[in-house]
Amino acid sequence: MSRHPNTSIPTATTCPYCGVGCGVLARADGVEGDRQHPANQGRLCVKGSALHETLVPSGERTFSPRVDGRDASWEQAIGRVASAITDAVREHGPGSVALYLSGQLLTEDYYVANKLAKGFIGTPHVDTNSRLCMSSAVAAHKRAFGEDCVPGCYEDLELADLLVLAGSNAAWAHPVLYQRMKAAQRDGRMVVVIDPRETATSELADLHLKLRPGTDTLLFNGLLVWLHDRKALDAHYLKQHCTGLESALKAARLSAPDTKAVAHGCDLAVEDVETFYRWFAKTGRTVTAFSQGINQSVAGTDKGNAIINCHLATGRVGKPGASPFSLTGQPNAMGGREVGGLANTLAAHMEYDTPGARQLMAEFWQTEQLAGGPGHKAVDLFEAVHRGEIKVLWVMGTNPAVSLPDNARVREALARCETVVVSDCVSATDTTAFADILLPAAGWGEKDGTVTNSERRISRQRRFLPLPAGVKPDWQIISEVGQALGHTGAFAYRKPADIFREHAALSGYGNTGTRVFNITALAQLTDADYEQMKPVQWPLTIGESGAVRQTPRLFSAGGFPTSDGRARLIPVTMQAAGQQPEQRYPLVVNSGRIRDQWHTMTRTGLASKLFAHRDEPFIEVHPADMTDARLEEGGLAMLTGPSGRFVGRVRGTTNQRQGEVFVPIHWNRQFASSALASDLIASTVDPISGQPESKHGIAAVTPLKAEWQARLLLPQQQTVLPTPMASNFDYWSRQVLPNSTGWWLAGRHRADWSELGWQCFGREPELLMEDDASGRFRAVWLKDDRLEAVLMVESEAGSMPGVEWLDQCFAQTGPALEHRWSLLAAGSADIEPAGALVCSCFQVGENAIMRAIEAGCHSVEALGKTLKCGSNCGSCLPEVQALLASATEPEGLPTDLSA
Repeated sequence: MSRHPNTSIPTATTCPYCGVGCGVLARADGVEGDRQHPANQGRLCVKGSALHETLVPSGERTFSPRVDGRDASWEQAIGRVASAITDAVREHGPGSVALYLSGQLLTEDYYVANKLAKGFIGTPHVDTNSRLCMSSAVAAHKRAFGEDCVPGCYEDLELADLLVLAGSNAAWAHPVLYQRMKAAQRDGRMVVVIDPRETATSELADLHLKLRPGTDTLLFNGLLVWLHDRKALDAHYLKQHCTGLESALKAARLSAPDTKAVAHGCDLAVEDVETFYRWFAKTGRTVTAFSQGINQSVAGTDKGNAIINCHLATGRVGKPGASPFSLTGQPNAMGGREVGGLANTLAAHMEYDTPGARQLMAEFWQTEQLAGGPGHKAVDLFEAVHRGEIKVLWVMGTNPAVSLPDNARVREALARCETVVVSDCVSATDTTAFADILLPAAGWGEKDGTVTNSERRISRQRRFLPLPAGVKPDWQIISEVGQALGHTGAFAYRKPADIFREHAALSGYGNTGTRVFNITALAQLTDADYEQMKPVQWPLTIGESGAVRQTPRLFSAGGFPTSDGRARLIPVTMQAAGQQPEQRYPLVVNSGRIRDQWHTMTRTGLASKLFAHRDEPFIEVHPADMTDARLEEGGLAMLTGPSGRFVGRVRGTTNQRQGEVFVPIHWNRQFASSALASDLIASTVDPISGQPESKHGIAAVTPLKAEWQARLLLPQQQTVLPTPMASNFDYWSRQVLPNSTGWWLAGRHRADWSELGWQCFGREPELLMEDDASGRFRAVWLKDDRLEAVLMVESEAGSMPGVEWLDQCFAQTGPALEHRWSLLAAGSADIEPAGALVCSCFQVGENAIMRAIEAGCHSVEALGKTLKCGSNCGSCLPEVQALLASATEPEGLPTDLSA
């Protein structure tokens, strides 16, 4: 199934979120999983299930370019971009222009952007937000295998008899893959989770190694030494296909001579380390899947190579159920890597330092302006902007004013830059605020192209919505700039299929087998073939029958793309984290994703159901640290680091190691007053990959002692806090509700609520209740028999009523008088509160689950049949199981935790 003119028939496309690359059957009013897509086989996570609710509404975007804050024609905007680039190159050279791209772009967009910048402007300064999530894995692959190649496939996660999840909360970050892992559980299969935190993924673990942050290298170095000393290496595979064992072992022994040293350094029990090592040694079918907990480190590349070393030394690479496996963070991070979206690479997996590569590229593109060497990686790129070396910065489909570390400095850089161009489908982000030229780009559902997922599978992303008037896809915008710069022939693309054919042809150009990435078999696709293209795994070859053959696994019989055809075991030494706790900043700050949000919320922030699980920014703290800092559960706290601060709601948990805290990465300045995780992260990077150390900031925590806390509800279209109120608060965060917009508010000084109400609404509230003794204030404003605003103030957040019922009232008109007075109570006696949301897919709250358990549902299966919780994406199952355990174990009731 591809595209259908009848909008009631869904279009087969792909999800634009994580690197799993799920197939989706999409319509404007709903989505479902594509059972024919091999990545997800019909499964979708809660974010994927809500895709139709995150289509950018007209009020959130612009439909014509804006130049210097004024509407402009496309001709004017393209001309302005081209003239800015021309002037910068003439006066300061090609290196004064830079592009910052995104894993949200389609491969065709990426290809044209890279071609324009490196091939025709001549600037090497083209990097991507994939630098922030996957570049350490890229560098590790290159050092070990000779090329950025993931050897395995998703099936290996199911076939493995030992599954090791290192630095991966797959249950929340890659939910569909996690469900595949969970469904593959069987007698004799073991799962090891390596993570400083106990996460939702930990419930799958037979062994959880809750190691000290940053010590993954030590753990895997110790494993290599242990395997060698017990003669558990694959001597034949090493002799035939690898080099570097002796130097890798020598380096590993320096830090990890035995399990006692490893256990001490990692802060683990010796018996747990030995159990892991024994399981690894005896289990031939072992997959080690690693993600951001490994990559986002000052030693991320070394951590990746320490893992790969153990797999190479045991011959467990590219075999069914046996491989190291990098779980990609973004939907098209790998597609961007294929076309040279990283500053240190050329297109088609060619490298600047590979003999003859630049000549091949220049010949293929027929250009004399090809960049001469690697450019600035993300953090260095914005430093160059800050220094004034970059005069023109073009940002496409990403939000660096939120996501990059040391965020205050990034914002300074954007403010200093002479010309900032931003292409985006959302008009108001933290980054578009700095745009001199804002170009309205097509969003998901409006554009065509391809993406590549974590298992090297290329899938089509198809348009199923009409392209709004005044909006253009990224590839077309870039091509028009290329033509305006005088390169008409090189950018005369008519459609994405033209670009894909060129991309496929380049993959085989001058490729005599030295590069694994090769999709030349698709270079002759017709437009119709491209339209109907099925998901395929590269490299691709053409069989004797003329059929295209895919490659699920790589390197099982050696044949690495290195000078001698052998893989390299890399000497890895132990490195300390870039920032170490000190007296002023005694806590380690870990940042990461939560279940229902994505990146900086520019898309998921549009869907009310995706706020229901975690509705405001939070800080997870160990109870002992709460006691030391005098924090209260549910109270507000402030993390202060060397470069910024973060304010959020305290969540006490023993899942968090003492001396460490966790904060989510998603909140931006559109949704919270001070909740950018990046404000706590220094711009310390891995020296090889350039990836920032986002898992290891430092901070001190103090309570934010609020005199009062409040909830404010306004009509759904009002997404900005009234100015008179914003200036009176020490904390606010915004929540999208089904029928209204809600704010959490807090302040350390008393506020005159009546006066503030007058300033915001110009009159007294229609309903009022005020109790100075208790610090309670309730006010309701009505207009034309509709709710205009509800304000509830309490001295403590814990006494604040829920807002579900009030939100429903915003969808009603003409409430009866007695109903109106219920507005002050924030509820009706006829409606029971839902409690904390557990299942976002079916909006099942904690209270409903507890009532069902009391009524006799004593298993996950029974709860799923009764309430549907856990029956779709499964992300809520760990929380459902925890509720079952808490409700049944004290009473001695039978509990079946099987799904």
